[in-house]
Amino acid sequence: MHKRVNPQYLRQEQYVDAQNLNARVALHRRFSTNPVNWFQWVFDHINIPAHANILEVGCGPGLLWKHNLDRIPLRWRFGLTDFSPGMLLEAQDNLGSSHAQFHFSAADAQNIPFPDATFDLVVANHMLYHVPDRPKAITELHRVLKSGGWLLAATNGLHHMAEIHELLMKLDPAMAKETDHAFGVSEFTIENGAEQLSAVFTEVHLIPFIDSLEVTEAEPLLDYILSMTSSDNLPLGDHKLRAFQQLFSDEIRHRGSFHISKYTSLIMAHKL
Repeated sequence: MHKRVNPQYLRQEQYVDAQNLNARVALHRRFSTNPVNWFQWVFDHINIPAHANILEVGCGPGLLWKHNLDRIPLRWRFGLTDFSPGMLLEAQDNLGSSHAQFHFSAADAQNIPFPDATFDLVVANHMLYHVPDRPKAITELHRVLKSGGWLLAATNGLHHMAEIHELLMKLDPAMAKETDHAFGVSEFTIENGAEQLSAVFTEVHLIPFIDSLEVTEAEPLLDYILSMTSSDNLPLGDHKLRAFQQLFSDEIRHRGSFHISKYTSLIMAHKL
């Protein structure tokens, strides 16, 4: 089983808390060329009644709602689920005094613990490629939606952030292979995600998020790389870390910035 769909690895190491995810979010926040924040852009595509029930599977630290707290109607009610207890704790901390609207529970997207036709909206933000049995999870997402409800599923393309992988190949092919699971995901992508959802959803739309990165500092880029590695499988000594830092610094100095292509989309699926 590949690490990106290995629940034990994901729960106990990669997503035991939000530390790794925060390093990745920070790189995008600081160096994205699109002035619109990703979480605000996703929120802009939500079109549901002022009185609605919302489910997010794989909610992580709750960043989608944290970045839009001042835009959330008072009568929306949320079920936020994640299979990582550490992530749920951080989501509770991030959403602060708004807890009355949010209910937090540990849950697996393959077995969603809610009745049929409960939610007006279901969100799966950059997480379906981590699910071992995606057809089952997609069926579950469809099941808990009301008739007329929407699924918002975000994912990346096969060539997302390919420049990082290419740069690592120059210095350490083993590291490039280790981190590939977090860049070029293949299980649920822009290229094949809509087709997978079409197995149960009648109406599916793909909406690209136009963006790229122009990174001008080496350290945040190194933090991003390290957030994707398994220290048990690929220990990194100070010498290798310095080599990575120097490689990134040289590239930035030579180009003025390190350009990274991004291929990210929102897939909206309607339950008729």
